[in-house]
Amino acid sequence: MSTAELPIAKTSKAPTIPKAKVDWIPLALAPIMALASLPFIGSTSTWLTLTLAGLAMGMIIFIIASGLTLIFGLMDVLNFGHGLFIAVGAFVAATVLGWLPAEWMTADSLGLNLLAMILAMFAAMVVSGIVGWIFERVLVRKVYGLHLMQILITMGGMVVGEELIKVIWGPEMRPMTLPTSLFGSVIFMDAGIEKYRLFAVVVGIIVFAVMMLVLNRTKLGLLIRAGVQDAEMVESLGYRIKALFVGVFVVGCALAGLGGVMWGFYQQSIIPQMGASINVLLFIVIIIGGLGSTGGAFLGAILVGLLSNYSGFLTPKINAVSTILLMVAILVWRPNGLYKVTNR
Repeated sequence: MSTAELPIAKTSKAPTIPKAKVDWIPLALAPIMALASLPFIGSTSTWLTLTLAGLAMGMIIFIIASGLTLIFGLMDVLNFGHGLFIAVGAFVAATVLGWLPAEWMTADSLGLNLLAMILAMFAAMVVSGIVGWIFERVLVRKVYGLHLMQILITMGGMVVGEELIKVIWGPEMRPMTLPTSLFGSVIFMDAGIEKYRLFAVVVGIIVFAVMMLVLNRTKLGLLIRAGVQDAEMVESLGYRIKALFVGVFVVGCALAGLGGVMWGFYQQSIIPQMGASINVLLFIVIIIGGLGSTGGAFLGAILVGLLSNYSGFLTPKINAVSTILLMVAILVWRPNGLYKVTNR
């Protein structure tokens, strides 16, 4: 029989891998909150100003919280000393800006102003990452898997770190002046929107996009996520998963340093205790979003930023507890946060 006469089996289509379903319900919370507040605020221009301010605040909080949610989500480490790296980043940035020529920040040149800020942010991330590496080697490495010990030892490390900041830079408050190009506001639909808040929104979106791209679309992200599920298997393939996790910790601390710079410019002043004062807010954000969920932390930060600005304008007396009430409401609805991480 010739080959032409041989029966050819029909090839069946390979089964396709079902795509993970996206939970769209939490994504509607921010628009619902924004639209629901409009009738109470009354003025459209005031509402737009508050909304943009809330988004900017949320983006800055996300930049800081992204490092914390990375460390917990991928390493299962409750780092209550995260505030230390916020303060370190802010003070390093202030020092670098003091070394640069004064006209770099005062000149009416967007390029020169951004160059000064980028140099300060880069230095803040590098130094915060180095401090984070030392922090992990000296303190965190000894308490992997022991959550209570992690809380105690990292909080103690933050207290010691804050005292060292006072020794190096002094205990007093330092100004963190915005550059000329980002000072002031622009008018949009009769609403005054601060330039720096627009800058913060852009930076926050970039950080979120890069994190999601690296974690979901690169080999490095695949190895890290696989190591979370089964570290022994990844080690058996020849990859040093412990080194990868230490790298995650360093990156998380570097992001905290970047967030510290952004928060310092937002407040236009810095103090050694600035990290400790925002620590509670960070944990509220990652609890709302779902412990370890980067997307959840992003959404949680936006909700917290919007609510803080709306409640501060409408009911200042309950502004301090508004974020806690939001967390309680979210947890009653979804006990694991907006986006549950399956491996937790």
